[in-house]
Amino acid sequence: MTLEKESLNALTDALTKLEKGFDHLPAINSNHDVKNMKQVLDQVAEKMQNNYPYFHPLFAGQMLKPPHPVAKAAYMLSLWINPNNHALDGSKASSPMEKEVVADLAGMFGWKEHLGHLTGGGTLANLEALWVADKTHPGKTILASNMSHYTHERICGVLKIDFEKVETDAIGRMDVSFLETLLKTRDVGTVVCTIGATGTGSVDPLEEVLELQKKYGFRIHADAAYGGYFGLTDNLALKTAKNYEVLKQVDSIVIDPHKHGLQPYGCGCILFQNPEVAKYYLHDSPYTYFTSDDLHLGEISLECSRAGASAVALWATHQLLPPVKHGDFSKDLSKSRDAALDLHARLQSHSGFYPIMEPETDIVIWAVKGERTDQMNDLAQAFFEIAESNQLYLSLYNYPTSKLPKAAFEVNTEHLTCLRSCLMKPEHSEWMQEIWNKITWSFERIKEG
Repeated sequence: MTLEKESLNALTDALTKLEKGFDHLPAINSNHDVKNMKQVLDQVAEKMQNNYPYFHPLFAGQMLKPPHPVAKAAYMLSLWINPNNHALDGSKASSPMEKEVVADLAGMFGWKEHLGHLTGGGTLANLEALWVADKTHPGKTILASNMSHYTHERICGVLKIDFEKVETDAIGRMDVSFLETLLKTRDVGTVVCTIGATGTGSVDPLEEVLELQKKYGFRIHADAAYGGYFGLTDNLALKTAKNYEVLKQVDSIVIDPHKHGLQPYGCGCILFQNPEVAKYYLHDSPYTYFTSDDLHLGEISLECSRAGASAVALWATHQLLPPVKHGDFSKDLSKSRDAALDLHARLQSHSGFYPIMEPETDIVIWAVKGERTDQMNDLAQAFFEIAESNQLYLSLYNYPTSKLPKAAFEVNTEHLTCLRSCLMKPEHSEWMQEIWNKITWSFERIKEG
């Protein structure tokens, strides 16, 4: 196979155009040691070969999606300027581009009025969301499901906020009855709803949580870092789609363009529905914010220096593939969902596999059938290794056996080790037969012992 290189020609042409914009400046000499630089880059290339092929459809394990060529090229192009999207002094072009793409993301959820910015990733975005949540409801407890990302509990520990977990149902979604029990007995300020759990792809029942909000008056933060873009697709289950339709009613949303938004790491985004939360960010800088009366992004961000390159790459991607329903971007995302449904159906029809749940997004988890869960755990580990030897790269996931429905095997462990696939690439739909061939080949090797 060959890596995509066509975008390098477009990058070279764009770099020449960028250069012409600075023709009025005196020339400067570049004295870089290109010969030795090439040798070093060759060493880098050799070291980088020691990676899994994250960009290839046969990598169907962890949530690693290759950035679009236009994102890579735009990111690299911006590095000849190296803008810092903290103050407009250092990001005269890229800060407006960031505001534009953040408005695009807010518009995906039906928000015209909003406050938001890009971050280094979902962890920092969620930190800001929970920090503001504590500012608006000081001293109150934050709740998230036990299938939510571990970052919420860890962030609450850093911020000294009381945190508790909510039980989930058999398919990894927040148990609303358990949630109400906690609401009755705790002083809750914020409930975190996970829109696409990173382990299972499950979507919390936001519709029902919103009904409880009317009764108990808490704030809702939607962690849609993984699943946020799926509201653009046309092939979600009806109940899941309804939860996306009401996302516009929450107080804050996190979404990660470096997951399904075709961006390089790290590019997350925090969005607040109420722009007035900007008051919590107020600070004074004696030298930073003087070149413009417009809002500087550093005035609404906990991070200081931030890569303007991330904004430039996302802006370029949005020009080519707008994040709107029925567009090319949403159609490609629907293909990932189709791939997950296809794999789940094949697993259901195979006598040797035990699918844990029907996928809500594009993540599929399943077990290898056995007589006891300890045996099934060993089978999953062996399957994982055999599949990798045949160039199919999966991941493993420990699912709590307490959540399993009654099954024709003995439960004698706390967790069931499952195989897991994040079918994030649109090519996964076209490659499903090849992937399935490798899955069934691996199963036959397991049977042979």
